[in-house]
Amino acid sequence: AMALCLKQVFNKDKTFRPRKKFEPGTQRFELYKKAQASLKSGLDLKAVVQLPPGESINDWIAVHVVDFFNRINLIYGTMSEYCTERSCPIMSGGLKYEYRWQDDSKYKKPTKLSAPQYMCMLMDWIEMLINNEDIFPTRIGVPFPKQFQQVCTKILTRLFRVFVHVYIHHFDSIINMGAEAHVNTCYKHFYYFIREFSLVDHRELEPLVRMPEGWGS
Repeated sequence: AMALCLKQVFNKDKTFRPRKKFEPGTQRFELYKKAQASLKSGLDLKAVVQLPPGESINDWIAVHVVDFFNRINLIYGTMSEYCTERSCPIMSGGLKYEYRWQDDSKYKKPTKLSAPQYMCMLMDWIEMLINNEDIFPTRIGVPFPKQFQQVCTKILTRLFRVFVHVYIHHFDSIINMGAEAHVNTCYKHFYYFIREFSLVDHRELEPLVRMPEGWGS
C-alpha cells in the first residue's frame, strides 16, 4: 500500500468538491500554466511564488487561490474517511487551537462544529466566492473589486486551518498512504506564497511553527 502511486492516492473520485478550472485562452489560464511549469521544473519554491515581471498581483493571487483550493480539496478529500464526527468532534489543531465557523448566512456567530462539518462549510463557502464574477472576475478588462485581497486573506487563512488539522490530527494517515511528500510540498508552496505577499496574519501560522526543516522560521 505504501508504494501506491500518488495518482491512485489522490484519486479524482475522492475530490471533496469538483475542481475549478481556468478557461483556456484567458490570461489566467496562461498564468496558471506558467506557475505550473515553474513548479514542475523543480525550482526553489521561494522563487516559484514570486510575481512574474509585468503580471498583475491580483491575477497572480487569484490563480493561486483557485489552485490551492483545488489541491487542498484533494488532500482533504483523500483524508476525509479518517476525519469523522467521532474522531474529530471539534475542528481543532491540537489542544491549544479550536476553530469556530462563522459566515454571513447560517452561522452569524462563531459556532463550534465538528471538523468534517467545518470542512464542508469551508469548501462550499470558498467555491461560492471563486465562482462569483463580482469577486473573481474572469472576463478580460473587468477589474477586481477593492476588497479582493481581503477576501483572499480570509480564504487562505481558513485553508491554512485545513493543513493545521490534517498535520496535527491525521499525520499518521498521510504517512500510511504514502502521501507525505505530496502534502509537504503543497504545504511549503502554500506557506511561501502567503509569506511572500503577507496574506495571512503570522499569529494564524503559530500551530505549525515547529514544522520540520525549520519551516515557519
